[in-house]
Amino acid sequence: MTAVKERVRAHREKLRAAGLRPVTTWLPDTRSPTFIAEAARQSQLVAEADRLDDTHEFFEALAAGVWDEV
Repeated sequence: MTAVKERVRAHREKLRAAGLRPVTTWLPDTRSPTFIAEAARQSQLVAEADRLDDTHEFFEALAAGVWDEV
């Protein structure tokens, strides 16, 4: 066994002895053209919703304390 493999094996044994276990996590590839296109699509929907809906103005007024006097 190579020195690197032995160090990795020893490190993993220590982690397991400490009660830990390895977990593989899969995340979206943010470099993927599909991901980029979907992120752009969703961003556009949010931007359009902000322009078409004045609900955000209501919440901004609440946050600014405009409604404290009413």
